Amino acid sequence: MWFRRDLRLDDNPALHAAAAAADGRVICLYIRETIEHGRAMGGASKWWLDKSLKSLQQDLEAIGGTLILRTGTAQAVLDDVIEESGAEAVFWNRRYEQPERDADAAIKAHLKDQSIQVESFNGSVLTEPWTQKTGSGGYYKVYTPYWRAVQENFTCPDRKPAPESLSAPTLASDDLDDWALHPSNPDWSEGFDEPWSPGETGAKDRLSQFLDGPVSNYDDDRNRPDLARGTSGLSPHLAFGEISPVQIWRATQSKIDADEINEKSARVFLSEIAWRDFSYVLLYHNPDLATENYKADFDLMPWRDTDEDLQAWQKGLTGYPIVDAGMRQLWHTGWMHNRVRMIVASFLTKHLLIHWSHGEDWFWDTLVDADPASNSASWQWTAGSGADAAPYFRVFNPITQGEKFDESGDYVRKWCPELKKLPRKYLYQPWEADPATLDKAGITLGETYPHPIVEHKSGRQRALDAYETLKERRDAA
Repeated sequence: MWFRRDLRLDDNPALHAAAAAADGRVICLYIRETIEHGRAMGGASKWWLDKSLKSLQQDLEAIGGTLILRTGTAQAVLDDVIEESGAEAVFWNRRYEQPERDADAAIKAHLKDQSIQVESFNGSVLTEPWTQKTGSGGYYKVYTPYWRAVQENFTCPDRKPAPESLSAPTLASDDLDDWALHPSNPDWSEGFDEPWSPGETGAKDRLSQFLDGPVSNYDDDRNRPDLARGTSGLSPHLAFGEISPVQIWRATQSKIDADEINEKSARVFLSEIAWRDFSYVLLYHNPDLATENYKADFDLMPWRDTDEDLQAWQKGLTGYPIVDAGMRQLWHTGWMHNRVRMIVASFLTKHLLIHWSHGEDWFWDTLVDADPASNSASWQWTAGSGADAAPYFRVFNPITQGEKFDESGDYVRKWCPELKKLPRKYLYQPWEADPATLDKAGITLGETYPHPIVEHKSGRQRALDAYETLKERRDAA
C-alpha cells in the first residue's frame, strides 16, 4: 500500500482492497519523493505531514502493522521494496495534478511490465473530476449547476472498514526525525500545536464535535471569524486524507436522516465540501491553474510589482485591522478563517493590485491545509480571473467587512492586541479615532500600529481603473 495524501486506515479504499487481497499481509509505505511530481510541499504542510505520519505509524502498530519510510524516486523505491519483500501487487489512491497523474501512469505501466499487479482507487474526492458532465458532455465551469448535479447523482459508497490486523516482513525504514520536516529559517510553527491534532483520530474527533452542535448554525456562523466553532476546521485533515469527503458526507447525511441537525445548515456545509471537489474539476481540466490565469484576459491586467506592499501584507502590517488579523492568524496557527481569506485576497489583488499568484504562493507555504486545487481555484475566484469568479469590480471593503463579520471585535483584538483597548467604533479604522481616544488606547499610529498603506477609496478606484485598462487592451488585441 503506497500512502500519499490518504493518511488514514478507516474507509481507505486502496488499503481496504490491499488487505483483502493479501489476507492482511500488507507493506505500508510512504515515500519522500526526491523528484517532485507536482508542487513541492510548503513549510506548514511539512509540519503537518510530520505529525500525521507519526499518528499513522501509531495506528498501524496498534493492529500489528508498521509504516515503512523511504526516500528516493517513487519508481526506484517501489522496485526496491518489491525486490526486498517479494510483493506481488501495489495499491494506491489516485492523485489529480497533471504531473502526478503522468508519473502514476508511468509507474503503473512499468510495474505491469514486471508482472506486478497495480490497482488504484478514489480515496480523496466525492466524485472524480471526469464524472460529472454537463448536458453537452463537458465539465462544469460554474459551481451552482455542479453542486446541483452532485446532489442529484452522488450516492455514498459503502464504508470500507479499517483492517483488523496487518502483518508484513521487516524492512529498513528511514527515521522520520531525520526528514526534518519542521519549517526553518525561521521555524514559525511554534503556535501550531495548540489548535491542531494531526492524524486520523484528530480528524474524527473534530468532525464529531462539529456535528454534535455547531453544524446546525453553520449557515450563519461560518462567516464569523470571532466565533471559535463557527467552522469545522477539517480542511487540513482533508488535505492529508486523514478523513475523506465521503466520510464527512456519510456522517452528515446520517445526522440529517436522524433529524439530529438543522438540514438547511448542514446542506450548506456539504456544499462547501463539494466546492473542494469542484476545485479539483477545474485543476484536472486546467493543469496550470496555480500559475496561469483561468481567464486569459487577465494576462492583460496592469498589475503592480511592489515588494514593500507585498511584505506589509504578508506580515499583517497593512493598517487595516481585519486584514492584519487574518495574516497574523495565518502565521501563528497555519490557518485562516475562510471569510478572512476572501478579505485578505481581495485586498492584495484589488487594493494593492498585486498579482494573485503572489498571495497563492504565500498561502501555499504557510497554510497547514494548503491544497493544490482549492488554493489556486479560490485565489483566482477572488481575483476575478477564475471560473465562476466574483466580478473584478467587486472590491471588498475591509472596514465594513470587519464591522459586519467580526461582530464582537474579538477576532481583531486577539490577533492585533495593540488595538485591544480601542472602542469598537474605531476598531476597523483606527485612523478615524481622535487623538485623545488613540492616546487612551495606547496607540500611536505609525509606531505601535501602521497607517493604512493605501486609502480605501483610492485603492478601490485604482482597481477599477486597472480593470478598464484590461478591457481596453483586450478590445484592441
